[in-house]
Amino acid sequence: MKRFIFTSLTLALALTASSLSFAQDDKSKRPSPPASAQCKFADGKTITVDYSSPRAKGRKIYGGLVPFGKEWRTGANDATTFVTTANLTIGGKDVPAGKYTLYTTPNEKSWTLMINKQTGQWGTDYDAKQDLLHAEMEVSALPAAVENFTISFHEMGKGCHIYLDWEKTRAAAEISEK
Repeated sequence: MKRFIFTSLTLALALTASSLSFAQDDKSKRPSPPASAQCKFADGKTITVDYSSPRAKGRKIYGGLVPFGKEWRTGANDATTFVTTANLTIGGKDVPAGKYTLYTTPNEKSWTLMINKQTGQWGTDYDAKQDLLHAEMEVSALPAAVENFTISFHEMGKGCHIYLDWEKTRAAAEISEK
């Protein structure tokens, strides 16, 4: 009887440990792995964007997987975070230093960048009432297709450009330190 109880407890502990490790969700093994981009200003302040980078896998992206005219989580999985230690100006609008979520609305010829005050949510849990700003993004064609969705920054003077590259499309916005 003691052996049966010991074996049952051991099995229960093993199953509990197994389910806990499964629940921790190793984000690096997701089909859209985590990625990060950073802009560093001359005074040491930064903008850091953490996102999940989906793959095209032969799919039509814009106007297909990512519909035109609808807000997009701008990546995959969890909502894309936008953390700035500097006060910013984007599209002539102010963004105080803080932690936000980044969304976009893609269209064929123009995009809208949204900085949203809600944080920590799953990517598709968008609440427009929490938007801090909407700013227009410039859209251009890339010379070659990009398989992995990529967010990057190009630093310049007192600011930087944020680039969103995927498929054959680049959406860009200028960001200035205030």
